[in-house]
Amino acid sequence: MPPQKAAPEPTPAARRSKITPERAQEFYTAVLDILRESGYEALTMEGVAARTRCGKSTLYRQWGSKPELVVAALHGTRQALLPHIDTGTLAGDLREAARAIGAGSGQETPLMHALSHAALQSPELLCALREALIAPAASAIDAMVRRAVERGEIPADAPAAEFVSAQLLGVMRARPLLEGKYADERYLTRFVESAILPPLGLGASATRPLEPRAVRPSG
Repeated sequence: MPPQKAAPEPTPAARRSKITPERAQEFYTAVLDILRESGYEALTMEGVAARTRCGKSTLYRQWGSKPELVVAALHGTRQALLPHIDTGTLAGDLREAARAIGAGSGQETPLMHALSHAALQSPELLCALREALIAPAASAIDAMVRRAVERGEIPADAPAAEFVSAQLLGVMRARPLLEGKYADERYLTRFVESAILPPLGLGASATRPLEPRAVRPSG
């Protein structure tokens, strides 16, 4: 009797059941909320299942493991931290970027802190973290700097130019560790004006909108 062949391993497509995009977003939102509240170690498939009122087996069939679910949540909820900004000047662009990043720091900073250590142990998770939270914002800031070079605002070989995105995104993460406070809009705007613009050769008052002058009554 010929030996029986082993049954083929189920493919990922066969393992997954059909989940609507709306339901998947509920799972992703729950994952990110738990990460922000309690960190990566406290996140469990059981906790996500309880929060979303589904069977734990549904999550395992669809994503297989906690890291896979977190990666899917990062990709599935990816949103640009920075809107499209083009004020016509680098100083104006960076001030607007500071306001936008500061407005979102209460959501993004806890998430990055929750995932940073785990991401260093998982190349796939690190890649997802960079693609979802870091790279889009860094690319947007780098584009602002490139436009400034093309306009002649700053020289192409300005030594400080390559560090602008690292400074602005790095301080967003660093301030909670150093001072126990989020890098809000006011803080980041002051940081741009004091630490980023001067090394680029742009004064803190560069292209600052003029305050409307009070009109004195005649007579």
